[in-house]
Amino acid sequence: MTATMDPRPFGRHRTKISPMQSPSQEALEYAQSLSLSDLGPGRLAISEWQEKGLELPDMDAVRRYRLERIRQKLREFDYAGIILSDPLNVRYATDTTNMQIWCMHNAVRYCFIATDGPVILFDFHGCGHLSEHLDLIDEVRHAKAYYYMGVGPRYEERAEAWAADLIDLIRQYGGGNQKSGNYRVALDRANAEGIRYLERSGIHTFNGEEIMELARAIKSDEEIKAMRCSIAACETSMDIMRKHLVPGVSENRLWSYLHAENIARGGEWIETRLLASGPRTNPWFHESSSREIEEGDIMAFDTDLIGPYGYCCDISRAWICGEGTPTGEQKALYEMALEQIQRNTSILKAGVSFKELTERAMSLPEAYIGNRYSVLYHGVGLCDEYPSISYKEDYEASGYDGVLEENMCLCVESYIGRVGGHEGVKLEEQVRITKDGCEVLSLYPIDGLFGR
Repeated sequence: MTATMDPRPFGRHRTKISPMQSPSQEALEYAQSLSLSDLGPGRLAISEWQEKGLELPDMDAVRRYRLERIRQKLREFDYAGIILSDPLNVRYATDTTNMQIWCMHNAVRYCFIATDGPVILFDFHGCGHLSEHLDLIDEVRHAKAYYYMGVGPRYEERAEAWAADLIDLIRQYGGGNQKSGNYRVALDRANAEGIRYLERSGIHTFNGEEIMELARAIKSDEEIKAMRCSIAACETSMDIMRKHLVPGVSENRLWSYLHAENIARGGEWIETRLLASGPRTNPWFHESSSREIEEGDIMAFDTDLIGPYGYCCDISRAWICGEGTPTGEQKALYEMALEQIQRNTSILKAGVSFKELTERAMSLPEAYIGNRYSVLYHGVGLCDEYPSISYKEDYEASGYDGVLEENMCLCVESYIGRVGGHEGVKLEEQVRITKDGCEVLSLYPIDGLFGR
């Protein structure tokens, strides 16, 4: 169902209801229409996207596509199903959200997807209503979590109960996936005691991250529409942030504008705080601080932004604070970073291997290689995703091969900062792989230090 603008004013229902009075059917229907999915990103975002000529995604089609991608991979690996606890994997599989950041460090919700059977969501207590609008979820149950804060020393008891529910489902819906009396099931993450109870029951567990990363790697046309909307929201927020880049503003205050404007447009969170200025730009990976940015400083940032519909916009820019002229060194840093982005983008197309990209990518001078970024390219979807493509200096230790496919989405990375130097430049573009090359999805100007 494609999102549309609701003509009703947002806000509380106008009918006043006594605390002891049962609400009318009209009031109930209105309350049920106030789900996050029905409300959508909001008037501000949608009006901006309409002005840019962007199409809204059909999220029902996105959900169907993503679930089938998972099941396709489960069949390829001959698994009976998959148990998902990572909130982003649960989001990809079901499109449910519930306190996403909190759930990343408190394992309170999970789901079971049978390869040829139902989707069962186990959610936090009292949260079944959050998934009522999702037709692809067959059942919502109360989760039996066993994270220590919630259950303390009773974690063994609770882990056994957690496993018992899943064992019943696996045996019921495992179908023909039973080899030598054992079921083969993928699992993305769980504490050791839970896995032990599954294994003791004759259920062999396998790497669910592999299934999910491979499934998520190829985007549908409707996912690309959602990603374009997220990028547009991010870039509008970046432009507002840029207007506040004046001498004396702190890095933290500047970063807050990006976060606030993303939220205002239906965005969700930002994964890092990678914004630095002046001498804090070299080496990279300083996060925003209370430092006040000075006239003539380079200010560089990496958005790492989870925007509307849960899709990531991961791009980087570097700007000069104030109206002065960049120094010769600042220009040289910027020109090298821009050259690396442009050259490494130009070699992208479907059918090229990861190893070939490593070998053909632009090398850096010796004075800069020690401060190189961690990767040349990485995948992007609901967050940073598979694949990760290494510099040649890192290939033996951590690189791996594969092949680019159409509708993979990648981020092209560059960080240029001389080892022991004063400043550095971080640039990054987001692209979609095509048959004959790639389409650059990020549209914010990249060809000047001033960002104007």
